[in-house]
Amino acid sequence: MTTRLDDKLNLIYQDVLHRNPGETEFHQAVLEVLETLGPVVGKYPEFADKKIIQRICEPERQIIFRVPWQDDNGEIHINRAFRVEFNSALGPYKGGMRFHPSVYLGIVKFLGFEQIFKNALTGLPIGGGKGGSDFNPKGRSDDEIMRFCQSLMTELYRHIGENTDVPAGDIGVGSREIGYLFGQYKRITNRYESGVLTGKGLGWGGSRARTEATGYGVVFFTEEVLKTRNDSLDGKTLVVSGSGNVATYAIEKAHEKGAKVIACSDSGGIIIHERGIDLELLKQIKQKERRRISAYTEYHKDARYVENGDIWSIPCDIAMPCATQNELNGKDAKTLIENGCIAVIEGANMPSTPEAIQLLQEANLIYAPGKAANAGGVATSGLEMQQNAIRDSWSFDYTERRLEEIMVDIHRNCYETAAEFGCEHNYMLGANIAGFLRVADAMTALGVI
Repeated sequence: MTTRLDDKLNLIYQDVLHRNPGETEFHQAVLEVLETLGPVVGKYPEFADKKIIQRICEPERQIIFRVPWQDDNGEIHINRAFRVEFNSALGPYKGGMRFHPSVYLGIVKFLGFEQIFKNALTGLPIGGGKGGSDFNPKGRSDDEIMRFCQSLMTELYRHIGENTDVPAGDIGVGSREIGYLFGQYKRITNRYESGVLTGKGLGWGGSRARTEATGYGVVFFTEEVLKTRNDSLDGKTLVVSGSGNVATYAIEKAHEKGAKVIACSDSGGIIIHERGIDLELLKQIKQKERRRISAYTEYHKDARYVENGDIWSIPCDIAMPCATQNELNGKDAKTLIENGCIAVIEGANMPSTPEAIQLLQEANLIYAPGKAANAGGVATSGLEMQQNAIRDSWSFDYTERRLEEIMVDIHRNCYETAAEFGCEHNYMLGANIAGFLRVADAMTALGVI
């Protein structure tokens, strides 16, 4: 795994492995970045002298605490929660909270590490952080989720603030959970500090287009990528993994741009609908009824549901992994290549394994990493923070235009940085270096802290 690192960077990586045992997702995220920083170390030796890379790889603060709560039957449960405040060189820590049984320190650290560079790419004054809990909200009542969120915030409130750390939603955390968290924060602090959380409801400080932002942003980024090849989304066939907000609104915007999404998924299986996914039905099933995606075939008899199916086996022009980390592996990459796929654009955080990325790049497919392509969510969270700071509310159209401008700028920055370092069209290298340079410059200016 370390053969592509030069000696200095390999020493840094070995130190990361030693200091963070067992955190495989974090190791993977760090290695992916370090493998692209060789040209930077050569061009800017002062970063090595100041140990900028070592400092970026070590979180500024890691918070772990228990969350006791009582279910509707009176049984007491104990969950574990985390907040990793990774880097604040550019601004207050910013990153979501994830509620899922798989959450442990290594996942939160990988997400927080990715968030440093993603947030830097937006051009907004926000640092990187992430949090979550191994709590599983599936099957829980609203009252149970409220009690859990209140218990979690009873500890978390002392570590966050609009100028300190601003959490948002992630997997398992939507506007309902944000509402319960904010209500408890307000109750404890006696402050209506709306800028302390993003992803809020529109009636109490939320930003229009925030729900749609990540999915829309992925499509905006894809448009810019295709423009560099004198191509467009019009007429393209897509498969999109997942059926949460990111996947749903990527499908929505892709359809608006003239593409056809023929498959999506959830943890139980995949839906294949050759005529194109019925977006309104998908929203009804997943957002209103909170049912499994298998219910789709109750309404469309010409659609197919495949339990535990492989969405990457479906021939397509563009694949958008929008579900979770490491969902697209080497075998999947080979299948996509053999089926004539031209691009893999990531809507989730680190959804492709290292083997998959290597195969995609060797086959000259367009590969766009999540830290660039899915930055629309945190970008719009940053816009929500701006609105909260000035007690204002912007229209959906204005917010969407600002989002598109940011995604166009992110693409331009990644594209031009890759070209500057002799790797044209290598969006992974461009994103990593562009994000790193912005953070490294700020860290240098702030001194050894």
